[in-house]
Amino acid sequence: MKISKSNDVLGTVNRGNPAESGLCTLCRADCAGKCEVWLSSLRGREILYPRSYGKVTAGSDNITHVGVSYNSLRIQGYNYGSLGLAEGKTHDPDNCAFPDVNVETSFGNHKIVKAKMPIMTGALGSTKIAETYWDSFAIGCSLVGVPIVIGENVVGVDSKSVMFDGKIISAPELDRRIDTYLRYNDGYGAVLVQLNVEDSRNKVAEYLSEKYGDKVLVELKWGQGAKDIGGEIEVFDLEQAMFLKNRGYIVDPDPELEEVQEAFNHGSIKSFARHSRLGYTDLSEFDQVRENFKATVDHIRSLGFKGVTLKTGAYGMEALAMAIKLAGENEIDLLTIDGAGGGTGMSPWNMMESWGVPSILLHSKAYQYASMLQEKGQNVPDLSFAGGFAREDHIFKAMALGAPFSKIVCMGRALMIPGFLGSNIEGVLNPKNRDKVGGNWEKLPKTVSDIGKQADELFAGYYDVRKKIGSAELKNIPYGAIAFWTMADKLKAGLQQFLAGTRKFTLSEISRNDLAAGNRETEKETGITFITDALDDKARQILNS
Repeated sequence: MKISKSNDVLGTVNRGNPAESGLCTLCRADCAGKCEVWLSSLRGREILYPRSYGKVTAGSDNITHVGVSYNSLRIQGYNYGSLGLAEGKTHDPDNCAFPDVNVETSFGNHKIVKAKMPIMTGALGSTKIAETYWDSFAIGCSLVGVPIVIGENVVGVDSKSVMFDGKIISAPELDRRIDTYLRYNDGYGAVLVQLNVEDSRNKVAEYLSEKYGDKVLVELKWGQGAKDIGGEIEVFDLEQAMFLKNRGYIVDPDPELEEVQEAFNHGSIKSFARHSRLGYTDLSEFDQVRENFKATVDHIRSLGFKGVTLKTGAYGMEALAMAIKLAGENEIDLLTIDGAGGGTGMSPWNMMESWGVPSILLHSKAYQYASMLQEKGQNVPDLSFAGGFAREDHIFKAMALGAPFSKIVCMGRALMIPGFLGSNIEGVLNPKNRDKVGGNWEKLPKTVSDIGKQADELFAGYYDVRKKIGSAELKNIPYGAIAFWTMADKLKAGLQQFLAGTRKFTLSEISRNDLAAGNRETEKETGITFITDALDDKARQILNS
């Protein structure tokens, strides 16, 4: 199904070709607007509604039922009842408005993590974007009360980190990222730090244990939805490429080769790709993976970590079953399952386009496999689905598709856009901060200046943030974090509205019955009933009564 580049009702338009999520396939940090997420980062819940109210009428084109994707799922609505009301609330309309819906969630076995709404970031690791906009991402997540994930290789690529005898003893960039989030943490959300092959070799878990103890969770990394090889970044400096090669990374092309150095110095080679390694290359059967995984988890817990999570990618059904089975056996606190073709950084493009299991298919199978374990009386891990989510309807559908196992939705690129936009605005309004925050604009584009000229005019969530932290502290909050709050508030309100429409007033009441398939193929692949078959038995009972 071809996704339209513009939405006349909301007044949004994509700069590039939109993916299934509605985001441009290539999302630029310097973008002047204005996709739905971009505009929501300024106007918040206003973007839930058609523009030019009082002068327009608006109607849906209803093309979302074509093909098999999350857009082919429809959300049910019910015309009676109310479930999940807070204790002491009566079932009358005064207690059943959408703002009464509680969208808080939690996950965990050994460590319980609470979140004020069911979203978390994807892994923000060693990419330049993650480093540049970290303050916006981390402070925004912390203020909203949702988890953030520090991705793999942050320590290894940090030229200021210090290693001695094969062990990290100083990691200033990792410290900065953790401390920034914890500064505003009020008990909701958490910091998850990923470990891959290189991180394990560098003893990053040991470093975290000694410095932060149980303040962070460790996330083991099996893969992601963008690629079936290790992570990579682009490096534009020969000296940095040599540094990474000496740190033990795979660097392509090899910066130690004389002909490569000569090509770089003459400009025919302009950059290098730093790659990570594949894991489990010495294993050949499930029992070996099982033994190795248990030993790894036991080691992490022996260091004092209560919280251990697992991130897996868009591998096939065998790997998916392994992840769910082993996460359950080892009482992993959260299993994130990332569908193809996700990703926030630098992945081989044709690999992203051609590799792996698309999100809705992978997540549907995850529900089936989790249900099998539950029926056998075995432990099932809490699940997080990832891979192409940007709007409140996406959050609802992912949570409902995986219910009751799904506890939170992992969102990658969508949660980065507020950081980009807010930083660009701050760089214009406070030029002395431009380099610090990663601002890309010299002046406000018309898409922004038509809304306002100052931060308190531009961001619908400005005064909400000020109320939370106080006027004195507001000067320390990057505009990207205010934009994050604003966009998250839109997602929260939209999710509350969908839940109220299904007569569910707490998130834990959401179920697969709150979805219907828009076509027969989607029904077949997801196990969600076709829309006119759903509740048809009750309809006939009424007619025959």
